[in-house]
Amino acid sequence: MLQESVATVATPLAITPDEGLMLYEDMVLGRTFEDKCAEMYYRGKMFGFVHLYNGQEAVATGVIKALRPDDYVCSTYRDHVHALSAGVTANEVMAELFGKETGCSKGRGGSMHMFSAEHNFLGGFAFVAEGIPVAAGAAFQSKYRRETMGDASADQVSTCFFGDGAANNGQFFETMNMAALWNLPMIFVVENNRWAIGMEHVRATSDTSIFKKAAAFGMPGFEVDGMDVLAVRKVAQEAIRRARAGEGPTLMECLTYRFRGHSLADPDELRPKEEKDEWFGRDPIKILASKLTEHGLATEPQLKAIDKKIQAIVEESVRFAEASPEPKPEDLYRYQFAEDE
Repeated sequence: MLQESVATVATPLAITPDEGLMLYEDMVLGRTFEDKCAEMYYRGKMFGFVHLYNGQEAVATGVIKALRPDDYVCSTYRDHVHALSAGVTANEVMAELFGKETGCSKGRGGSMHMFSAEHNFLGGFAFVAEGIPVAAGAAFQSKYRRETMGDASADQVSTCFFGDGAANNGQFFETMNMAALWNLPMIFVVENNRWAIGMEHVRATSDTSIFKKAAAFGMPGFEVDGMDVLAVRKVAQEAIRRARAGEGPTLMECLTYRFRGHSLADPDELRPKEEKDEWFGRDPIKILASKLTEHGLATEPQLKAIDKKIQAIVEESVRFAEASPEPKPEDLYRYQFAEDE
């Protein structure tokens, strides 16, 4: 039976001071880390394509920080902040960007292929929509272990993040179908930032409301303000509850915006200045900070202390990456196949 999609979600401030500060700290870590990546890229410390997450922090924080540490996260090529929110350390992520042995993928993955088995962070995928079926695989194994093998602890939820451009790809529809058919414990998170590289969303799809596509598969779909971490968190918590209770998958469309070009090689000349200025005025970090102080959940000195703390963490990650060893030439062919413990 089809379920009605919900267009908007209210945003009550139903969090504790500790939760508010945790969300703020995670978002500041993502923004500060990405700003440092831009600096390092232009200084020639990292190479290749580097896609930054500035502006979209409320989505990663709102969803991932509502998960348990043993839940699964699949990302895209814009994956640094997803990895950080999932618990991969700033040192490991920066070292990976520098191509060092101490990186989370041993320096072999780089910007677009972050991976951490320890944190159930399954990638980092360079091809559009590639991570969606991988997340379904992780969800299937959780369901199989629980229902077929009798492992009551196997109630992990899988999440996959992808952009509006990916929502026009076959993997999206095929995986939505399988997830609904098999009632998988997973959440599809569309980070709709309006632009797929240089293709504006309204020019690329017959129905711009991606969340409505959930109805075709009999699953609930939600459209949420992706610049409001509390709105994202509220919807994510309900989707997680449904998945863990065996009620199946959910589609979340988070309306957000990237504050930089598609990648650091993009001069960002295609998006209208008026559009950018409008979205820049809705900075998700400033929105959360304002709510926390207005509702007495945090003080300005507390927030500034977090800013300072995060700045030190990010600066240390650069020192760690610079001091870390390069992969050894003799290990060129390692990590191609599984190795004995």
